Formats: sequence, structure tokens, C-alpha cells
Amino acid sequence: MDRVLVVVYSCTGTGRRLAQLLCAQQQWPMGEVTEIRPRRGASGTWRSVIDSLFRRRPDVRYDGPAPEQFETVVLIAPVWLLRLAGPMRSFVASRHASLPKAAVLMVMGSRGAAQAVAEIARLTGRGPLLDAGFTNREVEDGSCAGRLQALGDALRTIEDPVVGVRPAVWSPQAA
Repeated sequence: MDRVLVVVYSCTGTGRRLAQLLCAQQQWPMGEVTEIRPRRGASGTWRSVIDSLFRRRPDVRYDGPAPEQFETVVLIAPVWLLRLAGPMRSFVASRHASLPKAAVLMVMGSRGAAQAVAEIARLTGRGPLLDAGFTNREVEDGSCAGRLQALGDALRTIEDPVVGVRPAVWSPQAA
């Protein structure tokens, strides 16, 4: 069983850039959630607003490795109106029973990550291993790279019980 899969939904491409950077840093594979009916123009914006307000679940398609073949999935999605983007809501709701442990990275204008992470926890019935929010600006200007690397390294440490555990002979108490 492989260790970590990154699954992203991105409407504008910002979340996809974050996912691609994480995958490049950690050498993890990526899958992508897309909508059956793309959001374009003013009508697409209104659909996003309505989906967020009423927590609707639009029809989606997933292209990538099967998440259940991994120990952990990193979910990356935008925040819309302080809520989880509808397409990722659809993906998580339809696969919650087969999703492995999850880490959650949210992309937002300025706030709302905590509410979106809580929504994923409600849908899956468990909290994430770790979560973080990134602003669109951080992703666009690349200033997120160091923090993203640290989160990936932390997730790798969580997933590998040998990493970070020193033999007792190296312990100060053993001296």
C-alpha cells in the first residue's frame, strides 16, 4: 500500500498549483476532482455562492489513483463563503467510507479554513491528521513553499513511526 496521495479540487488553478508544489516537494502522486458542469462566468459564480450557502453537492468526476489504496490522503480545496467548495464536498461525501486518514489544506482569500476543515471532519466522521490554510496570495507569490514543505515533512513523520524515534541509547536518560 502506498503512503500518501494528494487529491485536489481547483476552480481557478490556485489549489492545483499548491498541490503540484506539494507533490514535487514530497514525490507524492496526485488525483484531481473536476466538475461535470464547469463553472464559467457570472452564472458559475452564482452557482458557487448557492452551493456554499446551501451546502449543495454538485456532480463531480475523479481522475487519479484510487484513494483507498493509500494510507493517507491530502485533500486540497478552496474555501467559498467560509465553507468547503461544493465539488470537494461532493467528493468527500461520496467516498467518506473508503477514504483513509486525511490531512486538509485549504486555499482561501483571507479566512474560512477552520470552518471548511470542520465540514470535512463532519463528512468523514473524524478529524484530520493535520490541517492548514493558505491564502491565494501565498500560493501565487510562492511564499507558501517553506510552510508547505514543513507540513509535508510533518505528515511524513506522522505516517512513518520510525522517523523521529531515537533508540533509547541515544536518550539523555540512558546516560
